[in-house]
Amino acid sequence: MATAVEQNSGGEDAAQHAQLSLATAAARNLTTTTKTPPQMQGISSRWLLKVLPWVQVPGGTFRVNRRLTHTLGDGRVEFTTTGAEVKVIPLELTEIPMLHGYEDRAVLEALANRCEQRDFGPGETIIEAGRPADQLVLVAHGKLRRSAEGKYGADTTLGILADGDHIGAERLVGEAGKWDITLTSLTSGTVLTLAREAFEEVFGRSDSLRSQVESARAAVPGQRTADGESQIKLASGHVGEFSLPGTFVDYELAPREYELSVAQTVLRVHTRVADLYNHPMNQVEEQLRLTVEALRERQEHEMVNNRDFGLLHNAGMKQRVHTRSGPPTPDDMDELLATVWKEPGVILAHPKAIAAFGRECTSRGVHPAPIEVDGHRMPAWRGVPVLPCNKIPVSGAGTTSMLAMRTGESAQGVVALHQTGIPDEYQPGVSVRFMGIDEKALISYLVSAYYSAAVLVPDALGILEDVEIGH
Repeated sequence: MATAVEQNSGGEDAAQHAQLSLATAAARNLTTTTKTPPQMQGISSRWLLKVLPWVQVPGGTFRVNRRLTHTLGDGRVEFTTTGAEVKVIPLELTEIPMLHGYEDRAVLEALANRCEQRDFGPGETIIEAGRPADQLVLVAHGKLRRSAEGKYGADTTLGILADGDHIGAERLVGEAGKWDITLTSLTSGTVLTLAREAFEEVFGRSDSLRSQVESARAAVPGQRTADGESQIKLASGHVGEFSLPGTFVDYELAPREYELSVAQTVLRVHTRVADLYNHPMNQVEEQLRLTVEALRERQEHEMVNNRDFGLLHNAGMKQRVHTRSGPPTPDDMDELLATVWKEPGVILAHPKAIAAFGRECTSRGVHPAPIEVDGHRMPAWRGVPVLPCNKIPVSGAGTTSMLAMRTGESAQGVVALHQTGIPDEYQPGVSVRFMGIDEKALISYLVSAYYSAAVLVPDALGILEDVEIGH
């Protein structure tokens, strides 16, 4: 009896759970799904391409004519490391203004071999004000604070020296005098020092070195401005029949030329796909759209990182500053803006560097007002927008750079270069050329993007280096 009741109950349950309508899985066979165009995670905001004014280059080459500049040789010195031993590369000594253009390798090697290595820790004094100024200091690694006593006795920071910087070359010849600055280490690191006595030993035995030093010292006074340009002689404040000076503006004899660079690829689409699978979206158009997006991303990457025309490699050495402590502080951002103080237009930074700057502002109780750029509310500093650019590299040690720019031809700033009106133009500066159909029924298109970037004058671009992004 119990078994019959249980069977009857089971039958009622089955009847209650029986399907009463068409299931969604079967219904989907009669419907058309709603589809999105192909999505691509690699598409970024590409702010650099948006904020730089584009200059038409009909001849494919852009020449930057400038006033004649006397090269100062104020670049950074490079070193080699073998285990714990650090040595300066002899030819790199020509980056020192006094030795710029010097070609006697034997003498340069003699000077390099006389450089002595000194390892230091945080808080050590490398140079002390008031002591005899009798050495050249080359910073191989680490960060040093340059300071002096202010007018009212307070200690004043004059700047930061880091990898490749140097100080004291002018103390090797003439009157040595005493140091008027103090150099204190902020981190551990290594410097190489060349004593005045060691330099004089080589100096006394080399006629070519004596000639080089004498010509370098004689060429400095009255021939160039603080920017290194040829001096234009002027008179002002005079009265009466004053004899006015004669002058002219000299130009560079070999101005730099920027050729348009190219990023290219061959897009292939099977004719069967192009013929049969074009509804509701055109397969060829979608393939082209995503390919051009990838080319634009590569274009921005090259405009930042290319060793020939990339912005990171085309900033003058005087336009590069270092962070005081590591993370980008408001003080560091002020120092960066000071490098492009003539109408700074934009600051570009990696998103993580912007986050690090935000943390520093928050810790100080500073809340910069945002600014609107192309309809977007973006962070800003001193009214200059700080825009993200993920093409700026981050090193394995967690450091990156921040770029400040003045933009546009009329402002003698940074400009982007392209050529429009090219054959089979798909977008400005981008062409898509049909290459035919091969024996495998593959349609081929040559997709090309032509571009470059130019810094019209050195003070249009400044870089804040060694920006730490860690917490």
